[in-house]
Amino acid sequence: MSILLKKPFARRDLLRGTVGGAAITVALPFLECFLDGHGEALASGAPLPVRFGTWFWSMGHTPNYAVAPDASSLAFLEECKSLTPHIKHINYFGQFNSPLDGRPNHVHHTGWVTCRTGTAPTLPGDIPAPTLDVIVADAIGGGTRFRSLDMTCTGNPRDTFTARNTHSRNPAEVSPAALYARIFGPEFADPNSADFKPDPELMLQKSVLSGITEQRQRFEKKLGAADKARLDEYFTSVRQLEDQLTLQQQKPAAADACTMPRAPEEGPLGYELPTVLANHNAMAKILALAVACNQTKVFNVAFSNALSSIRRPGTAYTHHTLTHEEAVDQKTGYQPEAFWFNCRVMEALSGFIDTFAAVKEGAGTLLDNMMIFAHAETSYAKIHAVDNIPVMTIGRAGGRIKTGKHIVGNGDPISRIGLTAMQVMGLPVEKWGTGSLQTSKTVTEILA
Repeated sequence: MSILLKKPFARRDLLRGTVGGAAITVALPFLECFLDGHGEALASGAPLPVRFGTWFWSMGHTPNYAVAPDASSLAFLEECKSLTPHIKHINYFGQFNSPLDGRPNHVHHTGWVTCRTGTAPTLPGDIPAPTLDVIVADAIGGGTRFRSLDMTCTGNPRDTFTARNTHSRNPAEVSPAALYARIFGPEFADPNSADFKPDPELMLQKSVLSGITEQRQRFEKKLGAADKARLDEYFTSVRQLEDQLTLQQQKPAAADACTMPRAPEEGPLGYELPTVLANHNAMAKILALAVACNQTKVFNVAFSNALSSIRRPGTAYTHHTLTHEEAVDQKTGYQPEAFWFNCRVMEALSGFIDTFAAVKEGAGTLLDNMMIFAHAETSYAKIHAVDNIPVMTIGRAGGRIKTGKHIVGNGDPISRIGLTAMQVMGLPVEKWGTGSLQTSKTVTEILA
């Protein structure tokens, strides 16, 4: 006797039919029958999508007031106490160094570049290699509408820390309203809507781009090696645009966590702290739903610029100038106003974590299915130190990492953290960095 087993549903199953003689398909959302018994993976065994993001702040930490030195467990001190409710989601990395191999420390630049590229810059403004978010986006970002979404809370699109090289720095969205319009404007296709029609105008754009392929190939034959390399870099962007337009002609996969946010009103831009906080909070909410709606798998958020020009309303002193010019309080051992700003920055990061943790996905939250790589550009701003730059990973990356750990590097190169992050995201990277920053040593303590 044979037993007929019912074939399980797969995530890619579609509802198929015909309308007016034309075949139609409608994708299904993340229903329980598509998930495993724990709601942590698809029934086929494939995991829920894992996303990668970065969050940048400047001026580092106040020494001895951020994290307890004991490496046996993670404990946040006064400056970072707002992060305490999120300890179970965070790994903190301390005492990792940035050896420069004799190159100068270009203040408020060298630190973030070594952290994100694994290479010390030679000149001010130099970005000698792709930042790790670009490498991750090249690997996992092609299947979404936006390869990455980049934003800054300062109102200046140049305040961004993502780049392919010195001459190809990714500009950032500065306005929550503009970010909303870009993601959820007329070109947005609701992944949970059964009504989908390709935009003829977008189809025409793709046709125009595709139409230059043969001409480009003939032109390349006449170029030298250097010009071919430059042209290939240019057309990489063109190919990415073609891929994006192709995706926009297809019915997007349904996403149960996807809901349309309300459009924000236009507000002020600039470096005053209340403005920065308001724009940060608004963009965080838009970004979380953009990720939940499968619009992107990679993002970059800059809370401040590298010099932290953030200031209180009605004052002339910025966060940056305070770190150098404010007197140290003899009782506490720190600069009170600079310390106050540092506390506000960590509160903003805590709110950012709250936003992603509030979006339910599967049996957990959006935060469970992502890794946020958060870091500064210096450890102690008063002396422009580039050793012991604070780095955190936030989120469980779909269960790929353990969290709640304080990892002490004991002087190892900071590039170990970036290498580990890329490997966690599934990239086949065995070593990363150059010179003394080159490493093949993964931070295995956080690997699940």
